[in-house]
Amino acid sequence: MSSAPLRIVFAGTPDFAAASLAALLPSEHQILAVYTQPDRPAGRGRKLTASPVKQLALEHNLPVRQPVNLRDAEAQQALAELQPDLMIVVAYGLLLPQAVLDIPRLGCINVHASLLPRWRGAAPIHRALLAGDAETGITIMQMEAGLDTGPMLSRARCPIGDEDTSGALHDRLAALGAQTLIDTLGPLSRGELSPQVQDDALATYAHKLEKREGAIDWSQPAETLARQIRGLNPWPVAYTESQGQTLRVWYATWEAGTSTEAPGTIIEQRRDALVVATGNGLLCLTQLQLPGGKPMPVTALLNAHRDRFAPGSKLG
Repeated sequence: MSSAPLRIVFAGTPDFAAASLAALLPSEHQILAVYTQPDRPAGRGRKLTASPVKQLALEHNLPVRQPVNLRDAEAQQALAELQPDLMIVVAYGLLLPQAVLDIPRLGCINVHASLLPRWRGAAPIHRALLAGDAETGITIMQMEAGLDTGPMLSRARCPIGDEDTSGALHDRLAALGAQTLIDTLGPLSRGELSPQVQDDALATYAHKLEKREGAIDWSQPAETLARQIRGLNPWPVAYTESQGQTLRVWYATWEAGTSTEAPGTIIEQRRDALVVATGNGLLCLTQLQLPGGKPMPVTALLNAHRDRFAPGSKLG
């Protein structure tokens, strides 16, 4: 059964959202305007930089709007004048008041990077990996005033691999979110979907990441530390101390084993890893970054700093 093209307003900001906008571009639907956050300072020069969503929109000659918020009547009136059928929100970063949610004929829907109600909130990709979840996914949700509490329109699952970083998982989920969105729009426009109310008793909250979460506590089990390191790659990146300097740890694996050395002690130099004692098991550091340097494989690091990381040396 065919459906009429939808008049869509798209709201999003980072790369994750740009993937969904890119999927909409060749579709039959009409994109009336793109909302994104105001340009922010970025890079060493702190130059004002357009969001990935804005850059993509401008490349395709789409109207771009960047209100500071959507709470004032003027911004709401401007949105209402577009007469959208639907507003699609993907990692926009601004709260939508009820007055905005009520404007589109079909309401506002959100592409969320978790299997709701698990991991509502700002950092669902990272929290799923840090918690050791076996899978995550995408939920397309009808938006309401609560934080990620609205009824679910569709879901798609994504396994989490033992070697996944948050960066790798982000890219897979961005692509999955874009495809799931496109697959949902037709049935939504035809009224064929049966929204499912979330079970609040199963809800968990994905708190925003903070830099201090990167500090490695070597008394923790190696498996936990490996998840921490992968979950905080590429931001904010896990770290420890080496000879009074911050050593950033970009990647590590873990293995069962015991050591009589104190947690944080380097017990072995392998060709491609530094093996460190932990509270339980062994952590194998494979990609590190010294102050002022770039992330590099341990193989390369040891060529120049073998003595610094000799067995018996202490991290942390």
